[in-house]
Amino acid sequence: MPAVDLDKLDYEILRRLQEDSRTIAETIGAEVGLSAAAVQRRIKRLRQAGVISREVAVIEPRSVGVDMTFIVMVEMERERLEVLDAFRKQVLADPAVQQCYYVTGSADFILVVHCRDMGEFEAFTRRMFFDNGEVRHFTTSVAMDRVKVSLSVPLNGG
Repeated sequence: MPAVDLDKLDYEILRRLQEDSRTIAETIGAEVGLSAAAVQRRIKRLRQAGVISREVAVIEPRSVGVDMTFIVMVEMERERLEVLDAFRKQVLADPAVQQCYYVTGSADFILVVHCRDMGEFEAFTRRMFFDNGEVRHFTTSVAMDRVKVSLSVPLNGG
């Protein structure tokens, strides 16, 4: 995705929306020195340009019974495009996978996985890794504590 030309006001709007996407345009406008209509136009442009990719509710996993977080490093048998693409599709389709990174180093992928308990995680490993002949090896770490979880992007520009 090509970089989008953003000015200082765009960055100020983005900072506020990252903090709380439900902040109304009137409030943002008063804080940054724009009219509500000007803020709404800028937000619309930021959405259309793909700068704002989604607006979602962030749910505390434990409040809905999802008590365990796993960090999984995955090594594939071969680094062929069709193997990597097939694994990407599998990851995208699995709701337990919260994040997936294609990385350099000893692993090919790093996954962040949320499950209700170890039994649910075992079922996940069976369908994702043991049933996939292209997975050579995987290593799992269990998160002991959620110290920081954020999807906010550092906004130093503007």
